[in-house]
Amino acid sequence: MSNKSIIQTPNAPAAIGTYSQAVKAGDTVYVSGQIPLDPASMELVSGPINKQIEQVFDNLSAVCEAASGTLQDIVKLNIYLTDLGNFATVNEIMATYFKTPYPARAAVGVASLPKASEVEMDAILVLN
Repeated sequence: MSNKSIIQTPNAPAAIGTYSQAVKAGDTVYVSGQIPLDPASMELVSGPINKQIEQVFDNLSAVCEAASGTLQDIVKLNIYLTDLGNFATVNEIMATYFKTPYPARAAVGVASLPKASEVEMDAILVLN
């Protein structure tokens, strides 16, 4: 018998492909990539990059909460940016969502993201 369970919440965007919002295996939760979609409208948030980054963190937070965790339970965060010039903005905004100790992290520049988003993030969290 598998100890895998699917995490799903209406407070984050519905999956737009063949994936789950997150999968919990034991005490570890693997959160699928989140782009800045408004969960109610399923439309990309408009405006400056900081609004997109905030929406992604809000979406990640909602999935973490659905898994009975918080952003503070994230042990690894992957950030994908279409413009690495926005890296400093990610750092500034991340500091408002996370407290030390911060998770391990990677930031990768990519050519494009789903729905022409400028940012996407996925995460791994460990629940106590």
